[in-house]
Amino acid sequence: MSYRFLSKAGLLLHTLPTLIPSSCALCGIEDDALLCAHCEQRFFTHRPVRCQQCGISLHAFDAALPCAHCLQTNPDFDATIVATDYVAPVDQLILALKFGHRLAIAPLLARLLHDAMLQRQDASLPDILIPVPLGQQRLRERGFNQALEIARPLSRATGIALGIRLLERTRDTAMQAQLPLKERHRNIRHAFVPTIKGEQVFRNRHIGLVDDVCTSGNTLNEIAGVLKRYGATRVTNLIVARTPAQ
Repeated sequence: MSYRFLSKAGLLLHTLPTLIPSSCALCGIEDDALLCAHCEQRFFTHRPVRCQQCGISLHAFDAALPCAHCLQTNPDFDATIVATDYVAPVDQLILALKFGHRLAIAPLLARLLHDAMLQRQDASLPDILIPVPLGQQRLRERGFNQALEIARPLSRATGIALGIRLLERTRDTAMQAQLPLKERHRNIRHAFVPTIKGEQVFRNRHIGLVDDVCTSGNTLNEIAGVLKRYGATRVTNLIVARTPAQ
């Protein structure tokens, strides 16, 4: 099955008007949608060439092969689909969700990710969506897992089952984005394990990992390795925003 056969329920994500006049979260113009048509056209319709394995933007015309970094490191995940790059001003949407508690932005981000999936008609659909879990301390502080809030409407749009409480984070880790690149792998090592139910579900499945931002890819790679050790046949990252190469 390819992405062009996504459930028609995905159309619902394109028609989520607010009940009262609102304003665009990026430019502030009064609009019934959280993202006005101008900002969506400006920031989300350009599709740069990306490495199909890690999703990084490439300065090339041929993305048939993985990028040099993926060829060198051979990550455990197989593909990455990205809605946009994590740059200003679009990063404000994610920051508003995570730290401004604007949960209404989550369906918008899911819709933008859904649009990116539709563009990848050559890719296969995952069997199940798994949101990247938060540690207990951060979950208590924030009150919600932004990856799960994005995964819920994405599951409804695509018709792909949402897997909850199948994967857990065994310990709280430092925020990856605040660490030097060389320390990120050690920070996240052995931080994820499947639940008993997850051990049964992952075998012979294509797993879609859902998250808001991918920076170095270490967290996603760590999880992908765990999933494959428990029998997953393929892992595709479904990411709203990808930090550009430094």
